[in-house]
Amino acid sequence: MRFHLIVFDLDGTLIDSRRDLAESANELLEQCGAPPLAEEAIGRMVGDGAATLVARVFLASNLPQPPDALAKFLALYNSRLLRFTKPYDGIPEVLESLAPRTTLAVLTNKPLAATHTILDGLALAQFFTSRVVGGDGPFPRKPSPEGLEHLISDAQTDPGTTMLVGDSVIDWRTAHAAGAVSCVARYGFGFDGFPVEFLEKTDRRIDRPAELPALL
Repeated sequence: MRFHLIVFDLDGTLIDSRRDLAESANELLEQCGAPPLAEEAIGRMVGDGAATLVARVFLASNLPQPPDALAKFLALYNSRLLRFTKPYDGIPEVLESLAPRTTLAVLTNKPLAATHTILDGLALAQFFTSRVVGGDGPFPRKPSPEGLEHLISDAQTDPGTTMLVGDSVIDWRTAHAAGAVSCVARYGFGFDGFPVEFLEKTDRRIDRPAELPALL
C-alpha cells in the first residue's frame, strides 16, 4: 500500500526524551519536598501534554499540586530539552529514506516551541518543513483527530493513504478517530501498558524504526 502522508508522534517515537522529562518532573517534586519517582513510571505518564503529566506526577506522589506547578515544570524542562534527548537509533536514516517518497509530518502534544527546538537541535526539522502540529496550537490535543485531519488536508491527501506512527494508545486512538492507518511503535516508552487487546488486524506494528520502510 502506498502512503502519501506519514505522521509521527514525537516523544517515544522519533525521540527518546524520557530521561529529560523524568529529571524535570523529579526536580519539581524535590522542590516540593517529595522523593523522586522512577524514570520508567514517569515515562508511562507522558503523552497527554505537560499539564496532565504534572497532574499525574503529583497524584502518584500523593501531594496536592501547587498552582504554579505547571509553569515551574515547563521552566525546568525547557532548560534541559536536549541534555539527554536523542533520536531513536535509525530514525535519521529512516526519515532520509522516506522523505523523497512521501510527505512527512509531526503531531505531538508537546508545546510547539519546545518541539521546534528539539527538531532543530537534533537535525530532524529538515524532514518536516512546516508540517508540525503541537499541543498548544489551534487544535485540541490528541486523541482528538483535528490536528491529524488538518495535516491530511494540508497535504492534499486522504485518511486512507495516511499513516500515524506513535508509541502510545493516544496515538492509536487518534489514527482511528481520523480514519487513518495506525502504526504502533513498540520500542517507545509510551508502549508500556498499551492495551494490546485493542489492536486490530489493520494496525501496523514495528519494534524498531528501521522496520518502517518495509511497511510501505
